Amino acid sequence: MSHNATRVVLSYPEGLSNWGRDQVETDRYRGYFRRVLGDVAVGETREEFVDVGCCGDSLDIPFRVERVDVGGESVDAATVTDATAVEYETRAGDVDGGWKVQSAAGETCATVNPE
Repeated sequence: MSHNATRVVLSYPEGLSNWGRDQVETDRYRGYFRRVLGDVAVGETREEFVDVGCCGDSLDIPFRVERVDVGGESVDAATVTDATAVEYETRAGDVDGGWKVQSAAGETCATVNPE
């Protein structure tokens, strides 16, 4: 790919928990994407994870490339760099996480790892 993306829009399922949204909305998570995405094309899907902490499990989130911009113009593909703006939107669907990650109805460290 010969062009660097100025902006990439990734979507995740609307069923992602509030805790999951809090994790991916951080500057560090967007920075992670700027380091690892590389060449992207509209429509590509990749699963990324967030660590759920004390319970020693992870939540896999399917992200899809919805839009790639180069200099304000929408393109089919480009390369994500450390200067690329990473934005999110939601799409229909749920996240299969097994546990109700970090929610009042889900597992707690005390029930998973009793001491």
